[in-house]
Amino acid sequence: MLDQKLIRENPTSVEERLSLRGKVFKITSIHELTIKKKEIDIEISSLQSESKKLSKLIGQEIIKSQNNNSPELNNLKKKGNEYRIQIAEFEEKQRILNKQINNEICNLPNFPSKDAPIGIDESNNVLVKTWGDPLRTDNLKSHWELGESLNLFDSLKSTKVSKSRFITLTGNGARLERALINFMLDIHIQNGYLELMPPALVNSDSLKGSGQLPKFSNESFKCDNDDLWLSPTAEVPLTAFHRNEIIDSKQLPIKYVAYSPCFRREAGSYGRDTKGLIRLHQFNKVELYWFCDPSKSLEAHKKITSDAESILKKLNLPYRLVDICTGDLGFSSSRTFDIEVWLPSSQCYREISSCSNCLDFQARRSSIRTKIDKKNKYLHTLNGSGLAIGRTMAAILENGQQTDGSVKIPDALVPYFGSNFLKTA
Repeated sequence: MLDQKLIRENPTSVEERLSLRGKVFKITSIHELTIKKKEIDIEISSLQSESKKLSKLIGQEIIKSQNNNSPELNNLKKKGNEYRIQIAEFEEKQRILNKQINNEICNLPNFPSKDAPIGIDESNNVLVKTWGDPLRTDNLKSHWELGESLNLFDSLKSTKVSKSRFITLTGNGARLERALINFMLDIHIQNGYLELMPPALVNSDSLKGSGQLPKFSNESFKCDNDDLWLSPTAEVPLTAFHRNEIIDSKQLPIKYVAYSPCFRREAGSYGRDTKGLIRLHQFNKVELYWFCDPSKSLEAHKKITSDAESILKKLNLPYRLVDICTGDLGFSSSRTFDIEVWLPSSQCYREISSCSNCLDFQARRSSIRTKIDKKNKYLHTLNGSGLAIGRTMAAILENGQQTDGSVKIPDALVPYFGSNFLKTA
């Protein structure tokens, strides 16, 4: 959430900074509401000050007259009641305006970082680096062809259980998924992350706090009889874990890692990636999340990205790192590095992690603060997949495929999987 004071005092700057996202943002109505609210705040403060002065006069009059029914005292009490009525009326106006302002501001995205590349869409993203040697052999099989031949998953029968774009992992497919989850969790725990296993159902306030609501309500699955939604990413419950808290600065940075199932409608995918493990309604993910001192979030962003990269390096999966341009940034992010893994069957890189610095955007929406120099300050939040499990499995299958139809398991994963190769029975 953007700072209401900034919108009130410098609306032109707000519009200019938001326009870096490649769209025009007009905040005239929000600006007018914030001015009205400030006027009401001043009026309430003035009335409360007068009411306090009057309370002192009433106390002095009681002592002086020793008569609780004197005309002077009754007049003062009458005036005091009038103040209370006026204050209550203005506070109700203040409450209504606050709700209107918050509803409006909640639809505004985060400011792009001054360090993010300027651009309109993904074509303007900037390549930072590549790692590994991409496999470029001819006649390579796709991961879904390998999965079917090795009996790793069944998407057809899953439509009977649920509907399309859900998948059932079978035998070694389920075993490989479980091995990847445990491998990633262990690596991140060794790097100083505290493991959490959050609820899969989250309430509306949690989704609002991380930035998914109200803008992306069509992307999530809602439980009709409760104020609960299937979590689209562990980023949501991890943000909400400290909602409405003041965190001791001595505890910062707080670094969490969480495995969770994730649920997304993929409403805008329009039939893309309907085969295999790339774009499912339900998938597993290991999420990295930081709460940190505002002055240290730039370095934290480099570190959380490096921690996500380390998984691909240990699995010897080629990837590239991309600096996302201002027009392609996610709603809550100020700056994002995408990690894209090499999928040789399609001869392209595909996103496997987005590592984002949200600055104080989510903390402001969720009221998560810390004390700095004896003042309450919103802290900064960062998140990144470490990694998406299904896409990691797809990359292992495609990059590890052998001429005899088997798949070589990365050496680092063998202790978790229990074998060096995936083979047909």
